[in-house]
Amino acid sequence: MNFSQLLQIIWTISAVFLIFLILLHSPKGDGIGGIGGQAQLFTSTKSAEKTLNQITWTLSTIFIAITIILSAGWLKP
Repeated sequence: MNFSQLLQIIWTISAVFLIFLILLHSPKGDGIGGIGGQAQLFTSTKSAEKTLNQITWTLSTIFIAITIILSAGWLKP
């Protein structure tokens, strides 16, 4: 297994986890609740959601960086 194959495996795993993390996020829109005044005026980010945001941003940065490295052809002999 060479370095390019290792990066492809990490890229695939990060893509799957990134999809999973994005689906875990709570919706940010008010939806129909905003019409009747039921939407909260001030919302605070919970620590779990803040941690989820940090993990998602970190994983998306890793995913984009590996995508650039693999698509640029820098690893070809």
